[in-house]
Amino acid sequence: MADTPLDLTLDAARLTAQLVDFPSESGTEKPLADAIETALRALPHLTVDRYGNNVVARTNLGRSERVVLAGHIDTVPIADNVPSRLDEEGVLWGCGTCDMKSGVAVQLRIAATVPAPNRDLTFVFYDNEEVAAHLNGLKHVAEAHPDWLEGDFAVLLEPTDGQVEGGCQGTLRMFLKFTGERAHSARAWMGSNAIHAAAPALARLAAYEPRQPVVDGLRFHEGLNAVRVEGGVATNVIPDACTLVVNFRYAPDRSEAEAEAFVREYFADCDVDEFVVDDHTGGARPGLTHPAARSFMAAVGGEARPKFGWTDVARFSALGVPAVNYSPGDPLLAHKVDERVKASLIPEAEERLRSWLTS
Repeated sequence: MADTPLDLTLDAARLTAQLVDFPSESGTEKPLADAIETALRALPHLTVDRYGNNVVARTNLGRSERVVLAGHIDTVPIADNVPSRLDEEGVLWGCGTCDMKSGVAVQLRIAATVPAPNRDLTFVFYDNEEVAAHLNGLKHVAEAHPDWLEGDFAVLLEPTDGQVEGGCQGTLRMFLKFTGERAHSARAWMGSNAIHAAAPALARLAAYEPRQPVVDGLRFHEGLNAVRVEGGVATNVIPDACTLVVNFRYAPDRSEAEAEAFVREYFADCDVDEFVVDDHTGGARPGLTHPAARSFMAAVGGEARPKFGWTDVARFSALGVPAVNYSPGDPLLAHKVDERVKASLIPEAEERLRSWLTS
């Protein structure tokens, strides 16, 4: 199936199935990127550029606003859930149906069927979203060709179950390091147990009360959690080192510097020997105040919700482009072996976008 050209005349649900049948685990996206590039180059109203396995297509109609529609083309590893399957209840099953080939299908259908939108459009299809941040294709495009991503407003086709989710929370992973002194466990008093030294920090975590600020009308919910404890070399040795790995998910009204300062201050009286930032990506404000965002909300309906997880809307925010998340997939089904999407919701999302871009 991966050798078959993409058929953009298919309805969005059947196009989703075709995309699912192009296996594209992170790092193996080239055949799908090739197919997307070929399909888009056949559309005379678009200009198409490529950087690595990232494809960017644009209209150039001189409109007063430009909207970016973006989606990643990779999936998590396949778990016997390819090829796709449509059951008798109208549910489409398969790896990527939810996250996020149904969203990519919507992008492609809009690219093919809306040649003269009321706003200029940029379509971004990028690789390696599901793996380490330094591999992320949108990051690479933003660094090498930031002009390709210029716009007034962006919609990231991440799964949201058909509801708009504004912005995203930042995520900080920090190592809290504790030191001790090795000794034989039979004579523990001759040493100092570094794992025990982490106890005050664990107690502080257990007492943590999450902050729930309202940012641009949406209520976010922060979280501070221990996600790993590393320490010990043998069962008869008092450990001389312990690392407590903490993940802080924070609301987008905090800067990255403020988030790091909060974690250090929160554990200031816990005798931490060293704080080490292991990974940190800032959040994004909801992006709902721009006129294009308000018209988008009017077209798709419902009430905007906050995005508690991190998504690439943060990369658009860093470029000065307000962005929201929206697509037909249910985020609770992303990455599951039984990943699926209700097929009728895919063309419904397409029609809502078409209405926004043509009315």
